[in-house]
Amino acid sequence: MTDRAAAVAAWESLFRAQVAIMRSLVADFPSREISFNEYDVMFNLSRQPDRRIRLRELNQHVLLTQPSVSRLVDRLVSRGYVDKVTDPLDGRGAIVELTDAGYALFRRVAVGHMGTITDRVGDALSTEELAQLTALCDRLRLGTAGSVTD
Repeated sequence: MTDRAAAVAAWESLFRAQVAIMRSLVADFPSREISFNEYDVMFNLSRQPDRRIRLRELNQHVLLTQPSVSRLVDRLVSRGYVDKVTDPLDGRGAIVELTDAGYALFRRVAVGHMGTITDRVGDALSTEELAQLTALCDRLRLGTAGSVTD
């Protein structure tokens, strides 16, 4: 059995690192056209087949509440970065799709954002440590998949 104090200390360290890094990334976010949260939605859409996903499923990928995601998607729709259509298989649901204009903007912003991530995370750890961190975080995320949506 894992030592409880060690588990709590590791969690506290992981949580504090995540908060510090997220604050730094938000402060240095390289776009005035979209917000950090809008970028997160566009990032998640860009990773989906055909750059589209049901709104309900998108909610499971972002760190926002469902009403916040819906309002954010509506703002992106009004600016032409995403389209939202009624799900033909379930009229109660919606499908959100990244438009070509949205994808182009996402890619432009991603280049600058990757630079900030590299400066903040990549310069602090070696390549081997980054691989270890990735593996450990994946194990933690997948180990909680039954209790929380990842």
